[in-house]
Amino acid sequence: MKDGAVIPEDFLLGTEKARILFNEYAKDLPIIDYHNHLPPQEIAENKKFANLTEIWLKGDHYKWRGQRALGVSEELITGNASDEDKFMAWAKIVPATVRNPLFHWTHMELKDPFGVNSYLNAASAAEIYEHCNALLTKDEFSTQGLLSHFKVKMLGTTDDPCDDLVYHKQLGSSDFGVKVKPSFRPDKALMIDKTQQFRDYMKRLSAASGLEITDLESLILALQSRVDYFAAHQGSIADHGLAFLPASYQLSDAEKREFASFLKSSDAVYSNPDAFAGYVLTALSKMYHEKGWVQQFHLGAIRNNNLGMFSKLGADTGYDSIGDFKHIERMSAFFGNLSSTDQLTKTIVYNLNPSDNAAFAAMVGNFADGSLKGKMQFGSGWWFLDQKDGIEQQLNALSNMGIVSNFVGMLTDSRSFLSYSRHEYFRRILCNLFGAEMENGQLPDDEQWIGQIVSDICYYNAEAYFNLK
Repeated sequence: MKDGAVIPEDFLLGTEKARILFNEYAKDLPIIDYHNHLPPQEIAENKKFANLTEIWLKGDHYKWRGQRALGVSEELITGNASDEDKFMAWAKIVPATVRNPLFHWTHMELKDPFGVNSYLNAASAAEIYEHCNALLTKDEFSTQGLLSHFKVKMLGTTDDPCDDLVYHKQLGSSDFGVKVKPSFRPDKALMIDKTQQFRDYMKRLSAASGLEITDLESLILALQSRVDYFAAHQGSIADHGLAFLPASYQLSDAEKREFASFLKSSDAVYSNPDAFAGYVLTALSKMYHEKGWVQQFHLGAIRNNNLGMFSKLGADTGYDSIGDFKHIERMSAFFGNLSSTDQLTKTIVYNLNPSDNAAFAAMVGNFADGSLKGKMQFGSGWWFLDQKDGIEQQLNALSNMGIVSNFVGMLTDSRSFLSYSRHEYFRRILCNLFGAEMENGQLPDDEQWIGQIVSDICYYNAEAYFNLK
């Protein structure tokens, strides 16, 4: 690293063309973060964080997995140790994370916004902790201050259909310059195989919608009510975190009647949960189409694998993984059914298993219909694939099977306000990929031509796709 910094100016930019593309066409563009898990309450209340551990380590199961692999006790990860001790435990093992994306992400997050461009380790930990904690007391490091610093134009939170969106309403009537949009996440209304949890959720949905759910028809009406509610409060995006799309989307008359009796029972098991999920999801997708929404499908995670730790810590604590499910026939049937009645809305599909990249990219391309540029999107590398290799593989699969110049670019999919460096990381990787091919003759040596494509991928395509102009 020529300038001696951990993250030098030419980080990940291996050619002169890559550096030109990044500095002139990507670096300074705003961010449209159309899917994340940031808490809207913390944004609305303009929260300040007590220390670096609170903003950086709490809730970050990427880092938790690395610590566990290196023998850090759970007491120093999610346990009752002090925030300072948790930070020191993290700092101590950072040098051992080399070649894991955590190593680069860690130092990018320290450089921006904290201005720290030296290695984090046991020797530097105390000074870095004190420096960052002092900055966190400043207004510029509140939640709203950080979003403004990273030039975020719009962010889409992830919200349950039963949410009253009170914090989105508060933000909508404030003078905060960042558009914070709710995203409709109805997964719990599909999971009828989780019998008691599902029945409990139906009670919540009944209360939120003001409609008593007694049968399939009233369930669909309740969901329509909540879609309407979200739409009335700036909602225009739906998201679904599923292992795979349902294989069927039809229910027999008997299965429709069975749902009513299932709701009345305390111990009955529904006979065809996959078809139920497909039926409800199809109804929802038609609602999204009517509203002109974007629907997203995050597919392929196998969750909560460590049952012992799941019983102690619950979900979303670092014990999820890449699944090896069969997706393609299910995608074909689900999207094909919607296309048969011209009710397939703008759609982004994310793949978690790198072996499926080409198949996903090819399948998504089947449903481009000429009605809208880039209507069907093969989404960015996510979760285990939002690192350099995963991002490049997704870009190459999309380039080979589709039209990469239509791509709507990166998202954080994160619970951390420091994760916006992921957009810089993506932009550097994108520019390096295009720049290298400009230099070796695979792409035109025309900076304005290729630069515009880079700018579109980093920002302008998403601006148009999410109707933000």
